[in-house]
Amino acid sequence: MEKESKSLFQPIRLEFQSRRSPLISRRGMVATSQPLAVAAGLEILSTGGNAADAAVATAAALNVTEPVSTGIGGDCFALYFEAGSNRISALNGSGRAPYSLTLERLEREGLLENLPPFHPYTVTVPGACAGWCDLVSRHGRLGMEKVLAPAIRLAEEGFPVAPITAFAWKLGLERQLRSALGGMELTLQGRAPRPGEIFRNPGLAATFKKVAEGGKKAFYQGEIAASIAETVQSAGGCLSIEDLAAHYSTWPEPISVTYRDLRIWECPPNGQGLAALLALKILEGFDVQDLRPLSAGRLHLEVEALRLAFADARWYVADPEAIHVPVEALLSNAYAAERRRLIDPGKAAQTFHNGAPVSGSDTVYLSVVDERGNACSFINSNYMGFGTGIVPPGWGFSLQNRGYNFSLDAAHPNALAPGKRPYHTIIPAMATRPDNSLFASFGVMGGFMQPQGHLQVVVALADDRLDPQTALDRPRFCLVDGTPDSRLALETGIPDRIMTQLAEMGHRVSMVTGQDRAVFGRGQIIVRDEQNGVLWGGSDPRADGCVMSVA
Repeated sequence: MEKESKSLFQPIRLEFQSRRSPLISRRGMVATSQPLAVAAGLEILSTGGNAADAAVATAAALNVTEPVSTGIGGDCFALYFEAGSNRISALNGSGRAPYSLTLERLEREGLLENLPPFHPYTVTVPGACAGWCDLVSRHGRLGMEKVLAPAIRLAEEGFPVAPITAFAWKLGLERQLRSALGGMELTLQGRAPRPGEIFRNPGLAATFKKVAEGGKKAFYQGEIAASIAETVQSAGGCLSIEDLAAHYSTWPEPISVTYRDLRIWECPPNGQGLAALLALKILEGFDVQDLRPLSAGRLHLEVEALRLAFADARWYVADPEAIHVPVEALLSNAYAAERRRLIDPGKAAQTFHNGAPVSGSDTVYLSVVDERGNACSFINSNYMGFGTGIVPPGWGFSLQNRGYNFSLDAAHPNALAPGKRPYHTIIPAMATRPDNSLFASFGVMGGFMQPQGHLQVVVALADDRLDPQTALDRPRFCLVDGTPDSRLALETGIPDRIMTQLAEMGHRVSMVTGQDRAVFGRGQIIVRDEQNGVLWGGSDPRADGCVMSVA
């Protein structure tokens, strides 16, 4: 029995007043929201692994140290930059809806408008395990046994829980784990771990050992799959062992636009990276670099560009295997110009609707760059913290609730259908120079904050020439629910007079402080100097993590 311990220090107040300098190094770098996960990635780089190997090692260690955000029971996406060829590949590691889950079934059960957020019907096939294995198989140098070794050790020996993670764990206990089938397995005798307490997860270690020995087949076709299916069905869902066995990752072509002298890359739909590119494409037509950073004039243009982008993304982002998504038309110069004309530089629009470019027509993020210049921008999520909070007994991970993002409107492109992937919020990003060399591997996690964070980071890097850490330290804004008419949240650090000016322009504005600043996401950036290969890294002050380099 674990001995209950008291925290050594008083509970933290999240004021975010400390200062960090960017980390500068040459021999490889890892940035993410948990230092122990950073250490796992560095261990793999130090023993001969590359950016792909280190990314998966870091993701697995994050599952151990930050289960409130991520895990093998969720999904993943990645962008991989291959040094030498300067080619970027995109991995879609998201899962599909159960084949027996239909709109007609939901209608018979009285679920007409939306699925409840933690309902077992929101459990889609966990795509992360296949994504991890496929990334290492295609781009890595080591096998899964070596890649998962640091995470297995962490899970078996235990780790001290970090402060922000402990805070989120306590919220997740009340929101999901306490009422979800098996959820109490991710607690310490029915309570959330406190900052500095040791948490061990032998069940997750057993899961990782199975995958290390048998690859993705051990997860999707063995006893783990049987336990997942049985648990979901016992909770009232319909995910089956056949759904799990049928899962596969995809390698779509990444999508991109130019912004100033950079090309910004995202994964294509069903991810919402399209929203970031749409907004940047619109914003590029304004001279925002001539406006003061964090001024009302600049923030207004950024916000309005994002409102337009969300209007399109909330309609067009859907599973491209189920419906045509007109990405090329949406990202065309002509369409950007058409949408840009809808922005009044001095006044907020009351609402924006999606356009027609053709006729008829919480999460963890990590970035790794190795000493050879390979880079991996990687994101993994359960969605809404612990996801559904449902835990297959003895395996140490919770199952995602990504299916909550399906529309229940049969006419919507993102309508729920058997075997279909839902609108996905998690998005990794990269930026390259005109000669196709790597400029940056970056991302900002946090639901619908993610494309907004990407835009704000890109503006900081491209327009203001900030270093990665300063770019992440800058106060942010957030359209809270990712819709065109969303309330606009401003982070403490943006002057009150700016909030007043934005309100006078017609924005519904509020200032956000303390723990609520989680709404602004958590980012990581690694920039590579093409002249000498020096890496510049930054890690978000809103998280427990850091950026570190190989010694």
